[in-house]
Amino acid sequence: MTRKKAATGRLQLALLALVFFGPLFLAAGMYFTGWGFQSAGRTNHGDLLQPVIPIADDLPGSSLLENIGGRWLLLYSNDGACEDGCRRALYILRQSRLALGSDMERLGRVLLRVESAPDTVIPGQEYAGTTILTDDALSEWLQHKKPAAAAPGGYFLVDPLGNLVMYFSPEVDPSAMLEDIKHLLELSRIG
Repeated sequence: MTRKKAATGRLQLALLALVFFGPLFLAAGMYFTGWGFQSAGRTNHGDLLQPVIPIADDLPGSSLLENIGGRWLLLYSNDGACEDGCRRALYILRQSRLALGSDMERLGRVLLRVESAPDTVIPGQEYAGTTILTDDALSEWLQHKKPAAAAPGGYFLVDPLGNLVMYFSPEVDPSAMLEDIKHLLELSRIG
């Protein structure tokens, strides 16, 4: 009878150890082998610029830095006349900010143009609050800072410290871009 009790005690101890350590071993195995359920994780719709690119390092006197004012900036760079694509971008800039609701004061809007472009941008009342800058050096610099495979004419997100953080292609779904901006604002302790 003693042998039977000892065997039962060992079995109970083994089962108890399995209950506590089994999930740990299973999780470790899944983690290191990649087996099992893979989390889709969070994917950005824009291109995260890593490392972030400080504007002041290359363009210390940039007019953009004067317009940050402790806010995030959504910047669209246009190197020609403000035609359909540019007007659509102005609309997206405005709507993205409005869709932030109570956080909309944390995001500024900037349209960057080059001096050679004819002055066809006449922001009406609906675009009031959009800062229009003319800065050839900044425009040229930005063209080299977007991801190599990305289409030109997109949107840059600048943090309140003056760093380029993300690039959104011109074809980005505005609601997807807004999702990324909301996520960054939620995580940010600045601006």
